[in-house]
Amino acid sequence: MRRTATGLLVAMAGLFVLTGQYLGLHPAVGYVRAFAEAAMVGGLADWFAVTALFRHPLGIPIPHTAIIPENKDRIADTMATFLQDNFLTPAVVARRMQDMNLAKAVGEYLAAPGQGDTGAKLRSGAGDLIAEFLETLDPERLGTQVRGGLKSLAARVDVAPLAGQLLTAAIADRRHLPLIDSAIRWAGLTIEANETLIRDMIHEKANGLVRWTGLDEKLANSVLDGLYKLLAEVLVDPNHPLRGKLEEGLAQLAHNLMHDPETRARVEKAKNDLLDNPVVGRWWLSVWERLRGGLMKSAREPGGGLSAVFGETLADLGKTLAADDRLQWQINRFARRTAVGVATRYGGQIVRLISETVRRWDARTLTDRMEGAVGRDLQFIRINGTVVGGLVGVTIHALDAVF
Repeated sequence: MRRTATGLLVAMAGLFVLTGQYLGLHPAVGYVRAFAEAAMVGGLADWFAVTALFRHPLGIPIPHTAIIPENKDRIADTMATFLQDNFLTPAVVARRMQDMNLAKAVGEYLAAPGQGDTGAKLRSGAGDLIAEFLETLDPERLGTQVRGGLKSLAARVDVAPLAGQLLTAAIADRRHLPLIDSAIRWAGLTIEANETLIRDMIHEKANGLVRWTGLDEKLANSVLDGLYKLLAEVLVDPNHPLRGKLEEGLAQLAHNLMHDPETRARVEKAKNDLLDNPVVGRWWLSVWERLRGGLMKSAREPGGGLSAVFGETLADLGKTLAADDRLQWQINRFARRTAVGVATRYGGQIVRLISETVRRWDARTLTDRMEGAVGRDLQFIRINGTVVGGLVGVTIHALDAVF
């Protein structure tokens, strides 16, 4: 646009020179010359005015030129004051947001079945964001921090009384019976899995005469049969004395966990030893790494995993927002109060940030940015000035010829 405006001005200058050679040829030539002459004056005047905004015309430091770079700091302060007075005052923000149903608009957008590509982009973008966030985390450092937090939390919890209360409640509700049955079955399976070891132990403990007569094998069979029979009787008979002893032992354990300092100290020591065990730390790191890897894979899975869940959640949230007037009112009130609060607390800082940013720009940067934003329209002013100046010149020439 600058080249167009300048070319038009040069054309008017050429036309002025050309028509000066043929003034006596025809009266109309005078009108053309008057048009060209006035157009040059108008074009030059507007060129000077437009150029003076951004720089010194022809590099000559004429007073009141290069207005923008010379008044950069004042412009920055004026812009900041304008924004604060007209946009960032609590009254203006509250009035603007009073007529906005922000919650309903967001809800209708999220719930719209035809949002198509936009919804897919939201889901994909959210999934990628989650995956990238998880990928940037240091697994060992984060795992260690979480383990440290869990350890600190567990260290403050007195486990023994809690376990004693749980066991007492389980015994009172007869919920300990499946535990006893499981223990009996486990004992039977353990004996069955180690029959050879038991037989070898009995054989080694028997004297030579017993082994020579073969009674050690019969003794081993008798011991094993007796153990199996005992466990079977305890398992099927709810009133078996051994089962009663087991229940008494559990009740005593529950009492000791709650009231015996020595038992509580042993439990506490076992808890701390477990927390301090490096194997537990390595186990936690492996668990965290598997969890992190699974979440990353699920987040990046197109059309499924976390993306699908996120999309469904957004759609459900949108339907709820679009249909629930009370929820809309609450969210809109929260948004309005938040915006007013931001304007009240941080309005000055926001405009100061704008002012300081503009102040830090060098004069050339500010000039280039403003000229890039409005320079095209300013070049139209030059073109209009050239054309309008020419028309005014023709009019004046006509009036001079008539009167």
